[in-house]
Amino acid sequence: MKFCPKCGSILVPQVIEGKRYLVCPSCGYKEEVQGGTGFKVRVKIKHSPREKLVVVNANAVPPTASKVKGTIRCPKCGHDELLAWMQQTRAADEPPTRFYRCTKCGYTWREYA
Repeated sequence: MKFCPKCGSILVPQVIEGKRYLVCPSCGYKEEVQGGTGFKVRVKIKHSPREKLVVVNANAVPPTASKVKGTIRCPKCGHDELLAWMQQTRAADEPPTRFYRCTKCGYTWREYA
């Protein structure tokens, strides 16, 4: 890794007209790479929309859910037997969100910590 002497940005390897250069993406500074430094130019891989697709079934309870009985009541029907699970829905430095689903009426709600 090498930094630009003009602006301090990281120099990016590029091949220009068959010669290897380290080029600054910020200010345009470039220097030719001498001999056997052996850098590789990376190729960006393009993914199809199908490969980027994530399918989430909103009605499915995750396998990590556990049964809770007697401590929390369903706000809709008052039943005290629930399925509970936690899921990271916000940034990693935020606490996870707790989800509850009533086993009687199927009502699902969340609780933020």
